[in-house]
Amino acid sequence: MGKEGLRYAAKVDLTKEAATQPHLHNRWHPDIPFCGTIKNNEVVKIECVDWTGGQIGNNDSADDVRDVDLTKIHYLTGPFEIETAEPGDVLIVEIQDVQPLEDSPWGFTGVFTKENGGGFLDEIYPKAAKAIWDFEGIHCSSRHIPGVRFAGLIHPGILGCAPSHEVLKTWNDREGQLIKECSHMDRDVALPPQPKNVHAGSAGDDIKEKVGKEGARTVPGRPEHGGNCDIKNLSRGSKVYLPVHVKGAKFSVGDLHFSQGDGEISFCGAIEMAGVITIKFTVMKDGMKHLAMKSPIYIPGPVEPQFGPGRYIYFEGFSVDEHGKQYYLDTTVAYRQTTLRVIEYLRRYGYDDYQIYLLLSCAPVQGHVAGIVDIPNSCTTIGVPIDIFDFDISPSAPAEKKDMGSCAFASS
Repeated sequence: MGKEGLRYAAKVDLTKEAATQPHLHNRWHPDIPFCGTIKNNEVVKIECVDWTGGQIGNNDSADDVRDVDLTKIHYLTGPFEIETAEPGDVLIVEIQDVQPLEDSPWGFTGVFTKENGGGFLDEIYPKAAKAIWDFEGIHCSSRHIPGVRFAGLIHPGILGCAPSHEVLKTWNDREGQLIKECSHMDRDVALPPQPKNVHAGSAGDDIKEKVGKEGARTVPGRPEHGGNCDIKNLSRGSKVYLPVHVKGAKFSVGDLHFSQGDGEISFCGAIEMAGVITIKFTVMKDGMKHLAMKSPIYIPGPVEPQFGPGRYIYFEGFSVDEHGKQYYLDTTVAYRQTTLRVIEYLRRYGYDDYQIYLLLSCAPVQGHVAGIVDIPNSCTTIGVPIDIFDFDISPSAPAEKKDMGSCAFASS
């Protein structure tokens, strides 16, 4: 059967509020009702809204990023019943294709304000900013970051099966303990269940209330099921092996990305989009025992932007912060420093720091942990592909500063 004959397991309507659509939800909970059934070994298409549920517009202002309601986000399509799936099985999810919706050929990358969501470098870059990307087949470009064009490594940010009641309790207990232990810190380290703006698909009021009180946020990934892992190489042709914790699996998907760099640095850092994903589902009976599985595993597909040998510039960072403070083998500090080294380098061509921050979040940069054994410093690297720019950024070429315009900022 050709792809034109594939069944749509779910469709979305971008003209309607995400919270009114019965095949969407924004919490993980085993009691959210099935929105449909998929056969074992069936291939289906599933449409998804962007992770903000349509709160961000194709315009030249970042007011929408500044004012985004973070209680109305991360809508997933599902949960789907996968026939024959039982607890202890593994659900093999083969990603055959991912595409933007035909009537929405654009996406966005954002920097959230420190007061509303924040991000990896929010202490340094606290303002709201945005870049809009236009899709041209497999390529994308942005009026907000000129001089750049690249092929998207298109993928879903979120894939997962619902937790059991026992797994959900484990999540809430350990995240609640972390919140208590870090109450002295001047930032959120985790978020507890939040009834406000919970959406539980087609659930009635009683179940919806229960999901609001107990349901886990869909923003963080978690070891028992994966979820929001934001793995850029989980693209077309990939296979993901997901643990099954409840009868029917209750699989959900969302947060589709046209492209992303390793780390999705700015938090709203991929090229976020509404789109459609084509998936084949296969149940591996007793797979968790067979694979000794405690967390998902995946096999990447053959599709990846190709840059020749020597066509990346790699930047190094260490666990010494921008104030000169030494940390012990802290890879987060090191990766922040690596990011700052790239920003300093690309600034020489006329880009604003926020433009570079946005670009590093969504372009296909290669992030690696280089060393985590040589005390006191861990070392991380970021490889920037030279060929995404329409001018030469190699160290051997002189840097010519140009007028690179501006990304979109929020009004004061």
